[in-house]
Amino acid sequence: MRHARLRRPLAALFAAAAAGLALLALRPGPPPSVRVLAAARDLPAGTTLTASDVRPVALPPSAVPSGALRTAATGRTLAGPMRQGEPLTDARVLGDALLHGYGPGTVAAPVRITDPDAVRLLHPGDHIDVLTHPPPESPTPAEQPPDARWSTAKTVVSDVPVITAPPPTETAEGALVVLATSRPQALALATAGPYLSLTITSP
Repeated sequence: MRHARLRRPLAALFAAAAAGLALLALRPGPPPSVRVLAAARDLPAGTTLTASDVRPVALPPSAVPSGALRTAATGRTLAGPMRQGEPLTDARVLGDALLHGYGPGTVAAPVRITDPDAVRLLHPGDHIDVLTHPPPESPTPAEQPPDARWSTAKTVVSDVPVITAPPPTETAEGALVVLATSRPQALALATAGPYLSLTITSP
């Protein structure tokens, strides 16, 4: 009789435990995530990435931006500034993604303009001429007008489109702009010297 009295509560207990296990089995697990690379700290434009500049982060699939990089970021150069935690994409580094829509033979040429205030005027898609000029502190002979040194300024490239114009940093080194150029134009810019200015042209 005693066993008969215990059988019913035990059966109810086992039924409740089975129901609980079934609910646990039906409970959805953690949502899937995708591991991508993100900036480990604020990074300025022109940074050549090292292993310490990026870190892996787990994002839900819906939050992963198009072109997100998962590996092979070391050694690549940022086309624009990045905030800490921002996912790294192929459009953020110099390479083919920056040149999408440009003609064959076009390269992305980073150029440092002496005057950062001039770079503030630029937007992607603008066309500019790049000029080389003497150092700002160059002395002018007394018999020449103060602006005579600008008579030696020369046009390096003409009517080239701006791919990206990162917010300039107020430094003596000026501000970085990335231009879509031919290889000969890129070579001319690379050998033009450190003092470069720009004029904005009509596309």
